[in-house]
Amino acid sequence: GLGNMNFATSRFKAPSTAQPGLPGEIKKIHLELRLIAQVGLVGLPNAGKSSLLHAFTGAKVKIGDYPFTTTVPNVGIIRYLDKEVTMADIPGIIQGASEGKGLGHEFLRHISRTKVLLFLIEFSSNVDDMLSTFDDLMSELNTSTFNFSKKQIIIAVSKTDLANEEEFKIVQNEFKNRSIQTIPVSIHNDSQLESLKTLIYDMME
Repeated sequence: GLGNMNFATSRFKAPSTAQPGLPGEIKKIHLELRLIAQVGLVGLPNAGKSSLLHAFTGAKVKIGDYPFTTTVPNVGIIRYLDKEVTMADIPGIIQGASEGKGLGHEFLRHISRTKVLLFLIEFSSNVDDMLSTFDDLMSELNTSTFNFSKKQIIIAVSKTDLANEEEFKIVQNEFKNRSIQTIPVSIHNDSQLESLKTLIYDMME
């Protein structure tokens, strides 16, 4: 209710009149924190996402030779020329993640607001295996409660040291037919990392 100051006049500057209070409102509010990142790293468990994030940004992340070393989202900042881009790494996505299996589904919200999805997929001489991996990952994203359908996509192909130029060209052409850019990447090859940075910034522009 209104307090006594609301009833003050020039003659009665401290009136004793006041309104009785009324019951207030009670609400239960669920707050959901979502990390703000411009690029989201997507891949199977143990695909090397955390290693790539560390190589790009220097972020201190847990790296190990076993699945689900990432149990919380990690965020780093890529610095390139005079610009900065934030990148988020989430736990690996497995089949059924959109239904709550594994850890990926719990953290998909953190890449739901990104502009670019960077898929990290291991090279395979059987291009159908790579296409299947990508389709499985996209299926989990698209059947989740978040909208990933309009994101820009880059596919970073790891372990390309196992491929010759002709084999990688076949992979590039297959994904090009889907209007998706692919690029070889290795955390031990600075020139490849710089090329990927350039591609990311071009897509951000």
